[in-house]
Amino acid sequence: MRRINTLCILAALLSVNSYAQKVEKNLKSKHEPIPAIPAQLPLNSVPLADSKTFPEVQLGIPIAKGPFEPNWASIEKNYPGDPQWLRDAKFGIWVHFGPQASGESGDWYARKMYVQGTKAYENHLKKYGHPSQYGYKEVLRDWNPKQLDPAKLAKIYQDAGARFLMIQGVHHDNFDLWNSRYQPWNSVNIGPKRDIIGEWAKAARAAGIRFGVTFHHEYTWWWWQTAFGSDTSGAKKGVPYDGHLTLADGKGKWWEGLDPRLLYGIDLREYNGVESAAKSPWSPPPAGIFSRHLAYDKWYATNWALRMMDVVQHYDPDFIYTDGTVQGPFTGDGTGTGYKANAMQTVIADFYNRTLARRGKVNTFSIVKFRSKTNGTVTTEEFGIPENIKTDQPWIAEAPVGDWFYAPGFTYDSGMMIKYITEAIARDGNAAICISLLPDGSLDEGSLKMLKEVGIWMRRNGEAVYGSHAWVMPGEGEQVNGKLKMLPGGGLGKRQAEFKFNEQDFRFIVGKNGALYVFSMVVPKAGTMLTVKSLGIDAKYLDHPVKNVQLLGYNGQLKWKQSPEGLVISCPETMPYATSVVFKID
Repeated sequence: MRRINTLCILAALLSVNSYAQKVEKNLKSKHEPIPAIPAQLPLNSVPLADSKTFPEVQLGIPIAKGPFEPNWASIEKNYPGDPQWLRDAKFGIWVHFGPQASGESGDWYARKMYVQGTKAYENHLKKYGHPSQYGYKEVLRDWNPKQLDPAKLAKIYQDAGARFLMIQGVHHDNFDLWNSRYQPWNSVNIGPKRDIIGEWAKAARAAGIRFGVTFHHEYTWWWWQTAFGSDTSGAKKGVPYDGHLTLADGKGKWWEGLDPRLLYGIDLREYNGVESAAKSPWSPPPAGIFSRHLAYDKWYATNWALRMMDVVQHYDPDFIYTDGTVQGPFTGDGTGTGYKANAMQTVIADFYNRTLARRGKVNTFSIVKFRSKTNGTVTTEEFGIPENIKTDQPWIAEAPVGDWFYAPGFTYDSGMMIKYITEAIARDGNAAICISLLPDGSLDEGSLKMLKEVGIWMRRNGEAVYGSHAWVMPGEGEQVNGKLKMLPGGGLGKRQAEFKFNEQDFRFIVGKNGALYVFSMVVPKAGTMLTVKSLGIDAKYLDHPVKNVQLLGYNGQLKWKQSPEGLVISCPETMPYATSVVFKID
C-alpha cells in the first residue's frame, strides 16, 4: 500500500512539475498580441505622415527604479561619464554572427534572398530552393552552428589582445539569440535550441573580458518588406514569398503556433517609397510615419524596447548597442523611419538604473550609432576613421574583415587590422573589428592565423595601446590632396591589405604612462635612418628635449639625435618584426 501511495505521490509530483514547466515556458514566451491591422491598400497609395510635426510618443513602459527617467534630459543629467575601462580597452572583437551566416552571402542575406538577381538569392536557390517554398523561417529551423564554442573563441580573442566583445543579440532578421520572453522566434525555441547570448556572457566573464549585446531589430519592419514580394520573371513569377503567411497557415506544419508576423512583420508597401526602398541595396524608406498603423507602430516600438530590457535584466551586459544612421531609433527619419517614440530613452534609463542597483555605480554605456554628443551615449564610426582627433565624445571605430557575415574569398591580413586599430587610437577612439565566423560557428585557418599575429604584435606593443589617448596631432607623413594619407575606408580586405605606407608615415599616441609613442606604419628596413619631423626642436610640440628613444621589443640601445628638423632614429641592423613597429619617446 505504501509503495502504491509513493508511486501515486511521485506521479502527482511529476505531473505538477510538468505543469509548472509549461506555465514557466508560457510566461517566458508571453508577449502582447499584435493589434488589429487595417485592410491593406494598394502599393504606394498612402503618403507617409510628416515626422517633423508628429509628436514623440511616450510609451509608458515600466522601468527599474532609480534616478534615470526615460528622457534624454534625465539621462544626461545623471550619467557619471563614460567608464575608465572603455578608455583603457582600445581594442575589441565584433562577434557579428547569427543564422544569416548560413547563406554564405555576406551582409543582409535574409533580406536579399528575396530579391531576384542578387548573389544571396542565387545562393539560396542553390543551397535551399526557391524562397516561396523554403523561406527564411526554414533557414532558422535548420540553422545549427555545432562548432560555435564561445569559451574557446573568447580565449582566442583574448590572446589576440581584445579587451571587449560586441555580441550580436538580434540582427535585422528579427531572430533573438537568447531565451527571449518577447520573441518566440529565438535560438532556444528554433534552430540550435541554445541560449547563445547566455553562453557568450558566461564565456566573457570567465575570460575577464567586458561584453556588450547589439540590437539591430529596429530596421526590421521596413527591412523585411522584400519577403512580401515575388519573382518578377521566370517560372515562379508572381508566386508570393512566405512573408504573407499567417498564423492559421501554420496548422499541421513544423511552425504551427508561431506567427510569421512576429518574424517578418506586416506588409507596409502601401506607403510611398517603402517598396522602392525594399528593392534598393541598402536604403530605408523616406522619412515619415506609418500613420494608418499607429496601434501597430506603438506595439512594435514597445516590443523592441522590451526585448532589449529582457537582455539587460537577465545577462547584465557591460554595454548595449543600437544600429542606425540618424540620431537614434524611432526618430521618424532615416533608419528610424516609421514612428517617433521614447523607446531608446526608456531602454537606456532602465539599463542604467539596473546597473546602479546591481553594481553600486554606473560603469556601463549605451552605443547609439552615429548619435551626436549626448552624455550617456557612445557613438561609432562604421568603416571609416575620422580625419582628425575626435575628443568631443567617446567613440568606437567598427569594421568587418570582408563583410559583416561570412562569404567565401575574404582577405585575411594582420597588418590591415593593426593599422586600422592604430588609425583609431591615434584619434582618441577605440576599434572593434568583426572577423566573421563560418556558418558552423568556427573560425577558418586564415582568421586564426591573422588573430594570432595580431596577438603577437599586441603583446609587444600593448603599453602603447591600452589606456592611451591622442597626442596634439594624429600623425605625419605623405599628404594626399593636402590631407594626411590614411588607411582606406570600407570593409577590411585586399585594398587595405595592399595599401602602401612608407617610412615617412607615423602615428602619435600618448600611453597611459604618459610617454609618447611613435607608430611607424611600416617595418623599416634594417639600418634605415628615420626622421620624425614633428619631434624636431623647431617644431616646438614637445615641452622638453627628447631624453631617450626605445624600440618596443628590442633590447639594444638605439642611435638617435634630435635636430631642429626632426628626431632622427637609426633602426637596428636586424628588424625581425612584422606589420609595424613602435618607438617609445622619453
